[in-house]
Amino acid sequence: MLKITMQIADGVMTFALEGKLAGPWVKELELCWRSAASTQQIHPVRVDLSSVTFIDEDGKELLRKMYREGAKLV
Repeated sequence: MLKITMQIADGVMTFALEGKLAGPWVKELELCWRSAASTQQIHPVRVDLSSVTFIDEDGKELLRKMYREGAKLV
């Protein structure tokens, strides 16, 4: 299970993740991220991984894609 909390503060859009970034939750994060794509042009994106307990290969690939497209991983 993965909890995704999105907030905009101080000009930064943050996706705070809690739990496992694996299986169907990878697609869910991608949908959330893509739906915010138009806002991303206004706000930089940050992904807070501090409460993530596991990331599978698909999750790692999505994070690489997000990073290549400008997201900051913390």
